[in-house]
Amino acid sequence: MGIVAGLESSAAYTRLVVCDADSGEVVRHGHADHSGARDDPQSWLLSLGEAAGSGRLADVRAIGVAAQQQGVVALDAAGAPVGPALLGNDLRMQTAAADLIDALGGRTAWAQAVGAVPQAAHPVAKLRWLARNEPAAATRVAGVVQPHDWLVWQLLGRPPRRTTDRGDASGTGYWSAATGAYRPDLVELALGHQVALPEVLGPAEAAGTTPEGLLISAGTGETMAAAFGLGVAGGDAVISLGASGSVFAVHHEALSDPAGTITSFADATGLHLPVVRTLNAVRVLRGTAELLGTDLEGLSELALKSTPGAYGMVLLPYLEGERTPDLPHTAGSLHGLRRESMRPEHLARAAVEGMLCGLADALDVLRHRGVAVHRVFLLGAAAALPAVQAAAPALFGVPVMVPEPADYTALGAARQAAWALAGGGAPPAWPAASGLRLDPGDEAAVGQAVRQQYCTVRDQVHPGAFGAAQGAVTG
Repeated sequence: MGIVAGLESSAAYTRLVVCDADSGEVVRHGHADHSGARDDPQSWLLSLGEAAGSGRLADVRAIGVAAQQQGVVALDAAGAPVGPALLGNDLRMQTAAADLIDALGGRTAWAQAVGAVPQAAHPVAKLRWLARNEPAAATRVAGVVQPHDWLVWQLLGRPPRRTTDRGDASGTGYWSAATGAYRPDLVELALGHQVALPEVLGPAEAAGTTPEGLLISAGTGETMAAAFGLGVAGGDAVISLGASGSVFAVHHEALSDPAGTITSFADATGLHLPVVRTLNAVRVLRGTAELLGTDLEGLSELALKSTPGAYGMVLLPYLEGERTPDLPHTAGSLHGLRRESMRPEHLARAAVEGMLCGLADALDVLRHRGVAVHRVFLLGAAAALPAVQAAAPALFGVPVMVPEPADYTALGAARQAAWALAGGGAPPAWPAASGLRLDPGDEAAVGQAVRQQYCTVRDQVHPGAFGAAQGAVTG
């Protein structure tokens, strides 16, 4: 079928992979950092051009673009940005999100409307912030796109038609993954007037073709592209270990959640990716390592000198407050201290188990809603720590895959390009991610005992909090 390319435009860099469309074999790579300000769309475009330069696209027939999610590029009537992009991790919008929740009549109203309760990350909250804080710029806004939408539009030569995909649209707060439709009234509620919104394409549709005959696929957000690149399917969940944590799984329907615990994204294949986030993941390990005068590798070595259950020591890992369960003003706490447990290795083990049990709580929120989880992909640098690998399968209760390092987001974008180039049908049957498989094995019962120990302490200290995270959701 030919050669295709996938581009990942993150907050800091652009990565390119060039692949055989039939087999998925990677034949070339490219990389470039963003040289300008991170909120300057022109910097993203220049970085893309540098990553794709030196003839890397010479024989490419189709390109897919994946980019940072939930950013806003607000355009005037001529198609020029009215100001810097508002990025997905911009926390200035927290008050705007709370205002929008009240303006529509509460969390349930939002969950029913679009399957998500506004948070600072949502573009709908960014539009509200723009209207309140930069009203002159807000009145000039005639169209709104996200980073991947903007890059696709530029690659196509800025045609009259702008496009997006289900994945990125589902993170806006004004498009419903359940109905497949925009809620323009919510844009007007946020910004004060109507604007042009990009057409939402299906997973295998093309956004267009350049004058040179290069097909550009629909594109998508980073999370959706990474899932597609990994080969995640029904029954799989993905747990990402950053400073904070995220858990998502492939599901057959969108999930509505008035509590705001679940964000109902769409995926890159026509299915759905319900996501649950925690505020505390690797920051728990780093903080404990600093306390013990070591680094992450040293913490892992110490933890392996202890035993499951850390001699009865339980660390509730809520160092930055927590989202799952919803405890924004709480703090972490250490329980079960006895003279025999007061050793560095037991504290190290308690930190690893506490972090993983917090993520298991997030996983249980999805399970409680009927999401099947038969296998977990564990991502992030901390997934390579031996102590994490030793504890995770038993605590999650399913086999754990630690994929080999690869540009999965760019690979997912390339796979989408191959799908569009083929004209639809089933997605290209590229190999799923290879890596280390870890099974619970004989440790399953021990892991569940450790998890029960954690849950008992959690419910004693914060009675009802986790039950609310599970029980407040509705179908």
